[in-house]
Amino acid sequence: MKRCILLSLALLAGFLCLSAQTQPHRFGWGNLDTRYKADSSPALAKNLSLHGWRGERVCAQALLLAPQGVRSLRIGAAPLKMGRSTIPAAAVDLFYETYVMADTLAAGVSISLVMGDDVFEGDSVLCADRLVRREEVSVHAGKLQPVWMRIRIPQDAAPGRYRGALIADCDGRSLTIPYSLEVSPRVLPEPEQWKFHLDLWQNPYAVARYFGVPLWSKEHFAHMRPIMEYLASAGQKVITASIFQHPWNSQTEDPFESMIGKFKGLDGRWTYDYSVFDRWVEFMMSCGIREQIDCYTVLPWHLTFEYYSAADNCTHCEKMIPGSREYEEYLLPFLTDFAAHLKAKGWFGKTCIAMDERPKELLEHAYDILHRADPDFRVEGAVNYFGPEVAARMYDVSFSFREKPLQPQQVQDHLSRGGRITFYTCCNPQRPNTFVSSPPAESAVMGWYAAALGYSGYLRWAYNSWVKDPCRDARFRVWRAGDCFLVYPDGPSIRMERLIEGIQDFEKMGILRRGGLDLRKEALLDAQLRRFREVDWLHSSNEDVAALVAQSQALLRSLE
Repeated sequence: MKRCILLSLALLAGFLCLSAQTQPHRFGWGNLDTRYKADSSPALAKNLSLHGWRGERVCAQALLLAPQGVRSLRIGAAPLKMGRSTIPAAAVDLFYETYVMADTLAAGVSISLVMGDDVFEGDSVLCADRLVRREEVSVHAGKLQPVWMRIRIPQDAAPGRYRGALIADCDGRSLTIPYSLEVSPRVLPEPEQWKFHLDLWQNPYAVARYFGVPLWSKEHFAHMRPIMEYLASAGQKVITASIFQHPWNSQTEDPFESMIGKFKGLDGRWTYDYSVFDRWVEFMMSCGIREQIDCYTVLPWHLTFEYYSAADNCTHCEKMIPGSREYEEYLLPFLTDFAAHLKAKGWFGKTCIAMDERPKELLEHAYDILHRADPDFRVEGAVNYFGPEVAARMYDVSFSFREKPLQPQQVQDHLSRGGRITFYTCCNPQRPNTFVSSPPAESAVMGWYAAALGYSGYLRWAYNSWVKDPCRDARFRVWRAGDCFLVYPDGPSIRMERLIEGIQDFEKMGILRRGGLDLRKEALLDAQLRRFREVDWLHSSNEDVAALVAQSQALLRSLE
């Protein structure tokens, strides 16, 4: 009897193996709101309908299921056609999604979000997030290969419905899935003209370390260019510059060094070397980011300031308390000289001296010394409170997502004076956020939430502060995986692509409003935006958030 059972099991295993080997590959459409697991077998759609404005980037997710495995998978795109009108295949960017190690909160696990003291305990998980361009990939038997498609609709494309297709070449066998794209007569301007105030902090030091090239060398700038040009294509407005050493301590894998040298001569006179600062700013402007330069900071977290002393022939790092004589004697000459340098370069009006979550009593001393150095210095800061002194003194102010939103009149008053107001996420809140394991729709929420509050845009503390091996393991010592970066050294992420999607929605809302919506449409849009202010984010399901974004985008289409 036992032999019969074993024989039956062996026959069954052999049948199942043979069946798997004879199953055809399946190629179809998934949805943008799911991070598909490599060993999953989801239902696939055979058709897809997309919609976009001229000038917009529209994304979709295709899936290949390979029961037998594929030694050589090549994905290509056909041109999109509508009668005699064509959107060339070159306008379709294709990326293979790859899996990185991330973390997620385990059931019943609590997390402390006190910066510097948090110990994160979560489950490790592989997440599809990294998007890479390759000629071909291999797919193991029984595995799923997701593919990210991004269509850059030309601004001069003829409006109407186009037909296109993706083609998968699996070891010489071709599979094709069709889709359609409805191109609106509406036009989305180029990203540099977008109104959304995007402020993602850049880390040039991470690029040098990851690629193993000398800091500020030709090779360093060459590696940074595609990363920063992609940031510009998202509508980034701000250049991040560190004008003092380690403004946020050494919290990242690659601390921020000072871009300005400070030298105290034998006669006690100060001189300053702006060569690195100038090269960095000029480089970022050449990448397309030109509106604002945020300089961190006259209030570093450690309150320690560096300079080279000719008398001692060494570098000093001294703690100087704001309001003290030492603080004034060090900072006032520097800020006065810095203002003159910025004016000579034509950058003074673009520059902000930036503060990050500093106490009110320290900010008072910073305001005072800045005003004495040059009363026209602009100030940017994340402050998490909004009193009259903040409104009057800060040009660009940012509040945590967890803070109570400003009243509409406060927002209107600050913006009417030419200021900026953003909100930010960082290691908190748990939701919504842009962690590797966050539901993808939460990244798109950021544009909608800014619109719901009437704010100028969104700030996040880390665009590319990579961990040691980001392309394989996105986890960090203390914070959720992906908290430190939104792009990878070799390409974008699903999170960044969906963030751009939400920014484009913000732009479209503004264009429609400025174009003159009737009262009924205005009321519909306002009611939809109120829903983003009323969501219980922590207790909403992933499906709830995805549905909210999808419904909002559908309403936006109906308002065109």
